[in-house]
Amino acid sequence: MGNTQNEKFQQRVKELSPNSHLGKDCLKAFLVGGLICSFGQVITNTLNYLGLTRDEMGMYTSMVLIFLASLLTGLGLYQKIGKFAGAGSIVPITGFSNSVTSPALEFKKEGFVTGLGAKIFIIAGPVILYGVLASVIVGLIYYFIK
Repeated sequence: MGNTQNEKFQQRVKELSPNSHLGKDCLKAFLVGGLICSFGQVITNTLNYLGLTRDEMGMYTSMVLIFLASLLTGLGLYQKIGKFAGAGSIVPITGFSNSVTSPALEFKKEGFVTGLGAKIFIIAGPVILYGVLASVIVGLIYYFIK
């Protein structure tokens, strides 16, 4: 009897679950992520042509990509890109910019302290926390091995 209920449940889950198009989704993520990175390379090459140093090129390229992602988020376009591309829009620095800008826009009406200040890193906070923690652990391992 329990097995029949389990089979019915599995059938119902299968009916309600969206179909996964893994290959198609991976291709879209690859193409969009590649386009974002290629655009970043165009910015870097342009800055190199203008005679900036390697450090300056990296800094300005990051600033331009972050600004554009924030602008697209504010205009409601980055969410559409993310819906289409999935991880392809999340992995580059533009995804991090989107994860900070979205809560800032959403919670600004609650005030600067209790809304914006308290909730701006609600999505990006765990990424920052565990990124810093992982870098400290790797740094310590490197320090003691070397």
